[in-house]
Amino acid sequence: MTLTNSWKQFLQTESQKPYFKEIYRELSQVDTTITSIYPTEEERFTAYKLTSPTNIKVVILGQDPYHGPNQANGLAFSVHKNIPIPPSLRNMYKELADDIEGFKIPNHGSLIEWAEQGIFLLNTSLSVEASKAGSHSNIGWQNLTDATIREISEQCNNVVFILWGSHAQKKIPLIDQSKHYIITSVHPSPLSAYRGFFGSKPFSQTNQYLISHGKTPIDWQITDL
Repeated sequence: MTLTNSWKQFLQTESQKPYFKEIYRELSQVDTTITSIYPTEEERFTAYKLTSPTNIKVVILGQDPYHGPNQANGLAFSVHKNIPIPPSLRNMYKELADDIEGFKIPNHGSLIEWAEQGIFLLNTSLSVEASKAGSHSNIGWQNLTDATIREISEQCNNVVFILWGSHAQKKIPLIDQSKHYIITSVHPSPLSAYRGFFGSKPFSQTNQYLISHGKTPIDWQITDL
C-alpha cells in the first residue's frame, strides 16, 4: 500500500512540524527488544493509505490502537482477520444486525472493506505500547489527528462524522457542521453500550444522510473468511 498523493502531501507537511519530530523522538526511545509497539510501523498509517480524502464519506473516530499481540492493523476498531473480534467491535456488529436489514455478523474483525468504501477509520493515537492502553496518548499524535480532522472538514463536503464517547466528541469543534453531519452516542464498549449505543442506529442514519446528498450508501456487510 502506498499513500495517495493528497494524503502524502498533507503528511509531508505535518512531518516537518516540531510535534511530529517529537513523536518519533519518543518512539525511538522505546526499547523494542523488550517492549512491542502496535501497530507495526508499516501499518501505522493504514487509514491514510486505504481512504483517499476525495473518497471519504464517513469518519469513525477511535481512541488508541489495540494493545494486544497482532491485533492492531492501523484502522480504528479493526483487527487482523485471524484475531478474535474485540468486545467493542462485537457490539458494533450487534447494533448493525439490529439497524441494517439483512446484515449478518461476520466471522472476523477486519474492517478493510469499510475503509475501501470511503470510511476513514481514524484513531486519535496511531501507536501504543504492548499491554499499556493509552501509553502514547500524550506524545503528540493528537496534533496530527486534529489536523487530519480539520483537513477533512475543510476539503470535503457532506461527510458523516461518527463520534462515540466523550473522547471522540471533544473533536466536534474541529468540524464545520454547516456542511457535515455528526452522529454521537456513548461508546460501544461493554462498559457503556447499554447506556445508549444499542438502539442509536448510527449506520442507517449514515446511509440516509449520504443518500439525501446524492452519495452511494455504505454497504456495511463484511465478507466472511
